Amino acid sequence: MRLLALPVTLIVIALLVYLLVTLTRAGKPAARREATGSPRWEAGTVMENGWTMIVVRKVAPGPNGPLELTRQTVRSIRDDDPEWDERYREGMLEARNRVSTLEIESG
Repeated sequence: MRLLALPVTLIVIALLVYLLVTLTRAGKPAARREATGSPRWEAGTVMENGWTMIVVRKVAPGPNGPLELTRQTVRSIRDDDPEWDERYREGMLEARNRVSTLEIESG
């Protein structure tokens, strides 16, 4: 009888570990789905090396903040351009229009 006690105990422990691992893994995908959500398009501005770039990007919520999936540059403007304000307004208008179009096509 003692010979059977050890294997039965090991089998019970193995089953408990298996159930614990299975239950732990089952909760992670649901939490990951809630954290990621659905991606969206947004207009934005990036400033680098004397240039202002108006961009449209597809972002999704990630575990550590927004995650950029793709980016399109709509317009690049030199920071010392005398017509910077006007070109920026026009570029942002174009970017917002593109976001609207991409959201319609994505939906």
